[in-house]
Amino acid sequence: MNPDFVRRWLEFRRDLHRHPELSFQEKRTAEQIEKALAGLGIKSRRVAGTGVVAEIPAVAGGIEGPMVALRADTDALPIHEETGLDYASVNNGVMHACGHDGHTAMVLGAAEMLAKDGNLPVPVRLLFQPAEERGLGALAMIDAGALDGVEMIFGGHVDRHYPTGQIVAHAGAVNASTDSFRIEIQGKGGHAARPHEGVDAVVVGSLLVMSIQTIVSREINPAHPSVVTVGRFDAGTAPNVLAGRATLEGTIRTQEKAVRDHIVSSLSRICDSIGALHNARLILTFEEGTPPVVNPKDMAEIARKAAVAVVGEANAVPLHTTNMGGEDFACYMEKIPGCYVRLGARAPGREGFPAHSSKFEFDEDVLPIGARYFYEVARLAGGILAGS
Repeated sequence: MNPDFVRRWLEFRRDLHRHPELSFQEKRTAEQIEKALAGLGIKSRRVAGTGVVAEIPAVAGGIEGPMVALRADTDALPIHEETGLDYASVNNGVMHACGHDGHTAMVLGAAEMLAKDGNLPVPVRLLFQPAEERGLGALAMIDAGALDGVEMIFGGHVDRHYPTGQIVAHAGAVNASTDSFRIEIQGKGGHAARPHEGVDAVVVGSLLVMSIQTIVSREINPAHPSVVTVGRFDAGTAPNVLAGRATLEGTIRTQEKAVRDHIVSSLSRICDSIGALHNARLILTFEEGTPPVVNPKDMAEIARKAAVAVVGEANAVPLHTTNMGGEDFACYMEKIPGCYVRLGARAPGREGFPAHSSKFEFDEDVLPIGARYFYEVARLAGGILAGS
């Protein structure tokens, strides 16, 4: 690949990494994307506050007719960066710790190749989406009309679990749903030396945490991946005061609706039982998050063929392990067919740090690979839509 091309999008990615912005605050990021598109001769428009949409016309027919969409996410996380990189974040407490800066650079790189192609089977729409980390950006883009006229959509994510040069185009579930729950415990406060006079919310909450762990371990078939995690337990004001109130918050991750429904029902049952056992009032609330990402077989085959064209048959690999992370790309796929791939981004001989870590970094050699993949999948999918 042309060294100037690689350098251009490498520098663009590093600029975004140096200036990360949180969900729905990606103002500078959107401006940089717009400038990059303008430099390629591609017109763009702002949607959903900080989202950017652009179209690359086919050789004939302008932007009329069915389109293929390529999506990149653009937001960062509220994490203080500790990588020590020369291009580390200058925004205190904000970091690109999930590779969205890389995704954006890849899709822009693909846009350059598509714009220079001059013979696309159908137009290609580019979606630069805000707020993936909050699970709200895709819906905002859809509400703004980002899918109007689009019949297939493709996205992807860098993944340190796979070496650079591998692409995972897997049919079936590749991400989990992301529901959350909150349990408010109303006990009875009092003096820590006289616990019999109160109802200790810490004890109630502790029993809840341990009981919740048995839902997956004893009620869900191990063949159906699921996770229930309590991530927050807030209680008490002083060591000699019996906590009268406590709050637990957590997440539910599943890949099937029946499993999700069972977990929700079990949480309700456990709360009712423990509340009655300890004479406490428990208030359980749920917030439905993004659905699971499930790649249809025919869409995964298009993505696999594109991957083979870029990295070869041996490096177009299946999903090694179940992924329980969430991804609001699922919201697009509830509307139209598509495929979401994993792009291997682990440097040789280096395990690296996980996503959402303050020391997360990926192998930048994946950038031209990802750009070529998005170019190839847009052309292949476009050919199918055009009937060629």
